[in-house]
Order: sequence, then C-alpha cells, then structure tokens
Amino acid sequence: MAGKVFFSVSMSLDGFIAPESPEDLMGQQWMELQQWIFPQRYFRESLKLGEGGEEGLDNDIVRETFERTGASVMGKRMFDAGERAWPEEAPFHTPVFVVTHEKRDPWERPGGTTFHFVNDGIETALDQAREAAGDRDVRIAGGGATILEYVNACLIDEFTIALSPVLFGSGIRLFEGVDAGRVALEQVRAEPTQRVTHLTYAVRER
Repeated sequence: MAGKVFFSVSMSLDGFIAPESPEDLMGQQWMELQQWIFPQRYFRESLKLGEGGEEGLDNDIVRETFERTGASVMGKRMFDAGERAWPEEAPFHTPVFVVTHEKRDPWERPGGTTFHFVNDGIETALDQAREAAGDRDVRIAGGGATILEYVNACLIDEFTIALSPVLFGSGIRLFEGVDAGRVALEQVRAEPTQRVTHLTYAVRER
C-alpha cells in the first residue's frame, strides 16, 4: 500500500518559512525559526551533533517525521543551498529526488542519501519518489515554491507546521500564491510544546 505525501516545516507566526536569499538561511534571525529542533535527541543523533539532547513531544515528532519518510522531493533552490551547507553525510538517509531543469548523474552521499535529478516535472519526481519509498511516506522537503506547486496540484495528503513564536515581516511565505479555490484543509491535531505549536492538517481537493 502506497504511503502518504506530506510536508513538514517550521513557520514564523506571520507565515514565513525562509528568507528571500539562501545566503541568509544560517543568519541568527532565521536560525530562531529552527531553535526548537536543534536540542532534540533524535535530531542530534541523526546529524551526529553529539550525545544527549531533549526528549518529549518535540523529540517524538522529529523521530516520527524521519521514520515515516521513505523518500524525499525537493526543488533546485533548496538543493543548491543544501549542497553548500549539509555535512558530507547528508541528513536525509533516503533517496532524494530534486526537481530541476539540469541533467546530472545521481549524487550518492555516505549514510544512505542519494540525490536523483528529475528534469521533467513535479509529477515524475513524485512517481519516482513513491516507487523508492515503497509503503513508507514521501516528504516534500521544500523549498516553499516546490511545496506550493505540490499543494496547488492537489498532490499533498497532509502537512505539519511547527509554528514558532517569532515574527519576521518578510521572506518566503508558505502559502503565497496558493490556489485556495482548489485546496481545502481539515485539522487533524494541534500539539503545543514550550517551544512551538505543531499543527497537522489533512488536505483534500475542494
């Protein structure tokens, strides 16, 4: 049985998930958006950031997200930023399908991550990711424009937002340009922690 297609992102209270420039992703302001995830034990173990770390609901959600994912899809903008920033052992540990216009051979990294470059559209990338994932889920990793393409094409089954208590005022909005006439949401759960509120929605075509 095929798994679900989902995305999971951190978002500021005013709706932003990333800066306009990839060079600003590691800036102090935007790092605040991800501050909830860095102390989590499972995240630290997965990225080999050292022993220890927090346990609890945040950690459980990180673990669930990683363990349910059998393959990921991302856009070229996210890949280009990550290619410069990820450690040699990239943090996905699954096949990753990059939606791009570039023709390029697969790029294999230590730890189980292989990047495959798909230059004939989001649906082909998703088909390949589904096949690679088997009965596990496919995560649309980002960035915002790629997530939006999948949302507007009604190819997302559900998503989770870690809503962070920060305000940015500018950047890339998660739902800028969403086809609200086609997309309807059903809230599945809301789980507050001391750091963020985890909001999960099922998606259906209106």
